Amino acid sequence: MAFQILLNIGIALIWMLLRNEFTGVEFMLGYIVGLAMLFLLRRFLKFDFYFRRVIAMFKLIGLFIYKLILSNIDVIKIVLSPKMDITPGIIAVPTKLKTDWEVTLLATLISLTPGTLSMDFSEDGKTIFVHSIHVPDKDEAIKEIHDSFEKAILEVTE
Repeated sequence: MAFQILLNIGIALIWMLLRNEFTGVEFMLGYIVGLAMLFLLRRFLKFDFYFRRVIAMFKLIGLFIYKLILSNIDVIKIVLSPKMDITPGIIAVPTKLKTDWEVTLLATLISLTPGTLSMDFSEDGKTIFVHSIHVPDKDEAIKEIHDSFEKAILEVTE
């Protein structure tokens, strides 16, 4: 992936040299031309197109912002309700993530959303213990984490 980014930047610089205009607009135009060239050459050079991961990163950031807003609204509802009708709980979330930084990213995303906190990892690092302020259905909460954050992290890293 790093080689493709450097190659794309090199194509953008060559574009600027050939056009004899050294502006940000020309660099971006060359970068887009480089993206198109790398996209067309991906079949012949046997590499995965790197911009797919960049798009997946932006989708992960968007998903986090969306979940952050939803969980803030849920916490506000709980705090402002006259009766504390909550069922706090600790759930064990098994994960399919392989590397330590993927599991750490998942735990961080879980902890940064209000109302949840990653408490501990299992010995093998394949299970995260999460405390949540309101867990009516533990299986549904685990499924939500798998379908949202874990799936988005796998898109970025695979």
